[in-house]
Amino acid sequence: MSTTPPRLVALDGLRFAAAAAVLAYHFVAVNHHAWGDRTSEAMPGVQQVAAFGSFGVQLFFVISGFVILMTAWGRDVRGFVASRAGRLFPAYWAAVLVTLVLLVLVAPGRRDVDLPQAVVNLTMVQRAFGIDDVEAVYWTLWSELRFYVLVGVLLAVGLTRGRLIAFVTLWPVAGAIATQTGSDLLATVLVAADAPLFAGGMVLYLLTREPRSPVLWLVLGLDVALAAAHSGRIQAVRIENSTDLALAPATYWTAIVLCFAVVAAATMTPLARLSWRWPTLLGALTYPLYLVHSSWGRWVIETAHPTLPGWATLALAVTTCLLLALAIHRLVERPFGPRLRRALDRDLRRESRPLHESPGTRSSAAQAEAVGVPVPR
Repeated sequence: MSTTPPRLVALDGLRFAAAAAVLAYHFVAVNHHAWGDRTSEAMPGVQQVAAFGSFGVQLFFVISGFVILMTAWGRDVRGFVASRAGRLFPAYWAAVLVTLVLLVLVAPGRRDVDLPQAVVNLTMVQRAFGIDDVEAVYWTLWSELRFYVLVGVLLAVGLTRGRLIAFVTLWPVAGAIATQTGSDLLATVLVAADAPLFAGGMVLYLLTREPRSPVLWLVLGLDVALAAAHSGRIQAVRIENSTDLALAPATYWTAIVLCFAVVAAATMTPLARLSWRWPTLLGALTYPLYLVHSSWGRWVIETAHPTLPGWATLALAVTTCLLLALAIHRLVERPFGPRLRRALDRDLRRESRPLHESPGTRSSAAQAEAVGVPVPR
């Protein structure tokens, strides 16, 4: 029986919308001076709206919780690891190299990147070693990777309804306790800042299978409340630090609740049965677009704005990033992602074979028995 889940077209479109929101936030909300003046002065009135695009990251995490549990369903640890590696690494490696082309060849001196930093960034775990990201947006991948490890542990233990409910209930609470007690190591392992978002997304997937479960609805309410109170507050601080815009608690609570609401609408309403093709294409561009947009987009803005009007400059930056994303998807993700997944899956499944047994051969004991040589018992 196939473990391939049905394609949720509306969720693909939602992923692209989240990426577009983050792109708008980085281009026309963050005070990065790419426009020559402060962003708020270069495009009056836009920053106050685009700042909310920052919550696209939280929307990503809710979607990720849903999709990762859907991906893990019916798989073992080896299949899950191969699936995630094949999905993440080819586009990521390409994006790191594309960013290095900008920083080293196209615009040298823009930001210092040395060879060790560049090489370690290819592992995607550079933050574990205290090494800076080549691209600032890679911090979200560190959160995602730690979430995947936790799901892998859950798969190793065994997915049951009871264990899943306990996990999505206790994990965000444990993360919050670790944060409040200053247990930095535990908070890092538990992805404390984002745990309620991932867990809430997992609950939404369970609700697509059991929409009438009162337990799951209660757990979803807990995760949404924790996400709004904890993750929302953290994101509001990030927004204030980068844009000087202060968000009231009611505002960031509303933003987080909307993140869950739109994912629920895309997966638990008639929208889940859409069969349009274009959202799937947009969804395919989401990951590479997210990976390459920040530095390349700002460089285009800095280069073009002295001669082009603001909106034309913005359109050129967006178009450049979309073309880079399309190139990575068509030339790297599509041909190499499935190959890497299959190769890893095949190799990981060799781990149960005895070390003295080579592929395609029988053990020495089996060969001895086949030719009639007595084998000690």
